Amino acid sequence: MKKKPWWAVWLICAFSILFAVSAYKVFGIVSEAQREKQAFVKLAKIVESAPPAPPAQKEPQPGAENPQAESPQAETPSPYAALKEQNPDFFGWLCMEDTQLNYPVMHTPDDPQHYLHRDFEGETSQSGVPFMDASCREDCGNYLIYGHNMKNGTMFAPLLFYADREYWAQHPTIRFDTLDGSGEYAVLAAFYSEIYPQDARDVFRFYQYIDLRQADDFDEYCAKARKAALYDTGVSAEFGDQLLTLSTCSYHKENGRFVVVARKIPA
Repeated sequence: MKKKPWWAVWLICAFSILFAVSAYKVFGIVSEAQREKQAFVKLAKIVESAPPAPPAQKEPQPGAENPQAESPQAETPSPYAALKEQNPDFFGWLCMEDTQLNYPVMHTPDDPQHYLHRDFEGETSQSGVPFMDASCREDCGNYLIYGHNMKNGTMFAPLLFYADREYWAQHPTIRFDTLDGSGEYAVLAAFYSEIYPQDARDVFRFYQYIDLRQADDFDEYCAKARKAALYDTGVSAEFGDQLLTLSTCSYHKENGRFVVVARKIPA
């Protein structure tokens, strides 16, 4: 039997090594994704085992009667109290029906991207955890939340479903609960955007509209979001409404983003 030339043997060995290394890397990525998924499932079970979230309480109007003050009741603990105790950076829980988007939301004003590549426990993570913009606070008027667009369909990848009007028609609301109470948000607009260069003019930098405590800023943001929208949802917002803005990477252009804006439905 004729021996194979040395270069053929070398190629076989090289391709074998390359295949083994590639298979090892793929196995590692799949294993890491599965580990991350199971970690979030565990957190979700903690929430599910707790009592239901109480509805958000409205501030009593001056001079109005307050029945609760006359007949105080024991406060129902938030179902997210255990997560807040486990990690003080926890701010709320975000979920979209019929998708894998069912995650905690973190907030670290002093370290804006702390959870970009960290899990809930603070360990290194490819997927990270959805996190709120550092400028956000409870009374800012617009909760701006970022999350990765993962190729395996996790994190904020399901947001891109809203590019299809039919999908929106079947999923018109998104849920975002906080320690203060549960919240259901009606989708107002979905659109493609990007992180614009500093010298870009006449562009809609949605990520700069966080503090909407002034009526002019609120109205301007809503108007620009509706103008950028891929379709009309028929949902509008008035000054004083709480808004929710979700942003993830989109690959339609460099630094592209896909954005969903929603208005909190009054309890």
